[in-house]
Parts: sequence; C-alpha cells; structure tokens
Amino acid sequence: MGALDALKDLLGRTADYAAQFHGTLADRPVRGRATFDELVDALGGPLADEGAEDADVLAELVAAAEPGVVGTQTGRYFGFVIGSALPSSVAADWLATAWDQNAFSVTTSPAAAAVEEVAAGWLADLLGLPPGVASGFVTGAQGANTTALAAARHHVLAAAGWDVARDGLHGAPRIRVLAGEERHVTVDRALRLLGLGTAALEPVPADGQGRMRADVLRERLGSGAGPTIVCAQAGNVNTGAFDPIDELAGACAEAGAWLHVDGAFGLWAAASPRFRHLTAGCERADSWATDAHKWLNVPYDCGVVFCRHPASHGQAMAVAASYLQRAEGRSPSDWVPESSRRARGFAVWAALRALGRSGVADLVDRCCDHARTFADRLGAEPGVEILNDVVLNQVLVRFGDDETTREVVRRVQEGGVCWLGATDWQGRAAMRISVSSFRTTSEDVELSAAAILEAAGAGR
Repeated sequence: MGALDALKDLLGRTADYAAQFHGTLADRPVRGRATFDELVDALGGPLADEGAEDADVLAELVAAAEPGVVGTQTGRYFGFVIGSALPSSVAADWLATAWDQNAFSVTTSPAAAAVEEVAAGWLADLLGLPPGVASGFVTGAQGANTTALAAARHHVLAAAGWDVARDGLHGAPRIRVLAGEERHVTVDRALRLLGLGTAALEPVPADGQGRMRADVLRERLGSGAGPTIVCAQAGNVNTGAFDPIDELAGACAEAGAWLHVDGAFGLWAAASPRFRHLTAGCERADSWATDAHKWLNVPYDCGVVFCRHPASHGQAMAVAASYLQRAEGRSPSDWVPESSRRARGFAVWAALRALGRSGVADLVDRCCDHARTFADRLGAEPGVEILNDVVLNQVLVRFGDDETTREVVRRVQEGGVCWLGATDWQGRAAMRISVSSFRTTSEDVELSAAAILEAAGAGR
C-alpha cells in the first residue's frame, strides 16, 4: 500500500470510528466508565523501542481511551457550561488539523488569518459590540480575560504617564481593580499572571443572585483615584445572573475607569432577541471575553477576546523580529499572547455559517427553555428547592441539607443517565445544572429530571 493509500485508509478508519461513536451518544452512559488509574494502565507501560503501524496505533488508542471518554457530546451533559460540538464545526476543525495551519500571521497562513478576521467580525456584530473592535482567538475565557486585562493595564497606565511595555510594573502607579464578590476565578488568575496580584483586587458586594451592586461600585470609584479597571460579569457561573452592566458603564465613564466584561457564556444572550435585554450596556464596555466552545458549540478549545481600543490591545500583545516576515493583512499574532497555535477560526466560521443569526438565537432560546423546565419539574417536588432566579441556562437545586444534596449529586453522576456538577452557593451546597448543548431535547430533560428525582428519593 502506497503512502497516500495508507493515509486515506487511516483517515477513513478515523471517520468511520467517529461516526460510530456519535451513533452511540443517545444510549451510552454520560460519565466516563474507567478510573484514572485504569486509563493510565491501559495507555501506559514502557515506551516501545520500535514504532507501530498508524492503523494499529489508532486502534490501540480507541480501545484504551474510550472507556474514559465523557459524554460531553450528548444532550444530557449539564456540567461546567460545556457545549457539544456542531457537525459543521467538527468537520471544519478536522480540516484545520489536516491543513495544519499555524495561525500566526498572513505569511504562515493567509487562510487562517482571513477566516479569523471574518469570523470575529461576524461574532462582534452578533454580540452587539461596537464597530471597529480589535479581536483575537485564544484558548478560552482565561486567555480572553488575561489578554483583555493586559490591554487594560497598558491603557490605564499610559493614561497615567507610564509605559508598562517598556518599564514594567516596578515603580508604576498602583492599579485598582474592582470586581464583584461573585466574579469568576479566571479574573483572579489573570491578575496574578499579569503581575498585578490579587491584592490589587477590591471586591464589590453582590446581591442574592450574585450581581455586583452598582451603588457600591459608584461609591468605591468616587472614593479612590488613580488607574482603575472594573471587571463586570455577563452570566454568573452559578446563577446565570448578569451584573447591571449599563449602570456600571455609566459609573466607569464618570470615573474614567476601564470596564471589562467577562461574558464567557452569558454574552451569547445578546444573540437572542428574547434574552438580549440581559446584556444591556455591554456595548459600552472597553473589552469583552467569551467562549465559542461554550454556547456556540464548537470543539475545544476556542475563546475570543474583543477590545474597543485597538492601539492599546496591539501594544500589549504585538511582537516583532527581523525573521518574522510580514505580508499585507491583519496578523492574528498581534492580538493574542500565543505565536504558534492552531487555526481556531475555521470551526467558528463553520458554526456561524451553518447556524446563521437565527440559528444561534434558537440555540440560546432552547437551552434557556430547557433550564426553565428543569427548574419547574424539580422545584415542584416536595423537599426540592430552586435557589436561583432562572434567568438564563443555569439552575441551582438543593435537596434539604448539604449532606443530602451532595449525595444526590454523587448518585446522579454515578448513574450515568446525565452528568451535572456540585457547587456551594452562599454557604449552601447545591446541584448545578448548566444547559449548553445544541443536542439537548425535551426528552433529554425529562429523562434527566426523572433520574435526579430517583436519586433524591433513594437518598432519603
């Protein structure tokens, strides 16, 4: 068999297996069936002196790894705000891998650079962001938040007469960072990575749904001076609640503060006419972070950062060297911290092209409707409490006390009908349901709710 025939055979086997795997999604347990140690044993052992045939390697990998594959592609996975992957985006991602394009610059791949330019423009329009925003494709919301806050750091220090790109932070004016008490942990990590440290953070009290209190923020902004960054949240990771971003934007404008919006999943509400009101004021921010592998349902990993101030964004990220040949057009590496990276834009372009504006809106609407059904179905049962106002796709459920709640979560996870997570909300244990998959149907919700209630009955 020639090299090309062998490659065709290998890729054909891979496609056949992938189709077969997807054919099992309706019936396979959602949880992984093997333990970590079992998988290490199956995959491990000493590295062989001699290599194996490609087809044999593929077969070995499937046999060893599949028992540990979690059914995130099913319609009954409700953990961690993880979406499935649309067929069009999977196929486009396979092509991106087959093409093996380095999305560093126009020189390394004109196609990768162009598809990111187009897809980012579509996203900005879909999410209601102002014209002319800069953008970059990163690994996820952590990368997007860090990149946006790097741009913010550069911008607010430049306004104070300090060039952080040249002089670093030693001796720089102190930056104040204000964020809600219920902010996502990626904000804290970003501050550590950027050298600002978590001591720069001034937590602002939140209300009972996790929304930052705008009155307290306004008071804090008025009582301090110097370079200031405010981090707002579009979609609390537990409740789905939105900070009052329009009010926050007004306060930031008066104080001359940079406003960043962490909208990892919640920013997608802007694509839905029914839920767009939740994002009111987001268009007034200075930077935004979101994830395409959440509600757009593209394969991992894909986050997107946007910035109203291209100069500050570019100055914080861009690199230059004599050997880095340039060509006419936008260089993706000027807007993100990575140089060598895969071409994430192809999958995003394919998902948006396949769904269209109405398809994205329908995806958001259906997930939110399913979340509402979960809340109604579970909350109607005696001894079951819904802890949050279900405004989006997140549902917090409690079964009596902490011990019982955690036990119900454990039983559901082990049962395999669906998978959902546990969390603590305002000092109380809760089950956390996140509906983010295009595959979730009403039947999936009913099957999952029944499994949850069965686990709750068994735990009493």
